Amino acid sequence: MGTPHDEPPFMEGYSRHVLVCTGEFCSAGRRGRAVYARLASLLQREELLFGPSRVKRSEAPCLGVCAGGPIVAVYPEGTWYHHVTDERLERIVMEHLKEGRVIREAVFHDLREDTGATE
Repeated sequence: MGTPHDEPPFMEGYSRHVLVCTGEFCSAGRRGRAVYARLASLLQREELLFGPSRVKRSEAPCLGVCAGGPIVAVYPEGTWYHHVTDERLERIVMEHLKEGRVIREAVFHDLREDTGATE
């Protein structure tokens, strides 16, 4: 018989996972942390914290890019955005997370293009 420590944890399902680099090298002045905090407000405002459209956000101390930050990566698409300002973050939430439209001019890496996968 298993112990309580053998039970897997529960996590509510989500449609997308957003990673925000908060490292010191890719964005000076702790701008990554400001983007991470602002993302929480936008997700709450747009009702993307619960239900089938839930978006999970995670702070990443380093995404290995070290330039062009703040960096935001959206999965499962694998779309990476650079120089994320408040305005750009608003567009990411409204256009990408809510409507499924990638903001091409702000993308510097897209996993689907690397692997040949389609939407």
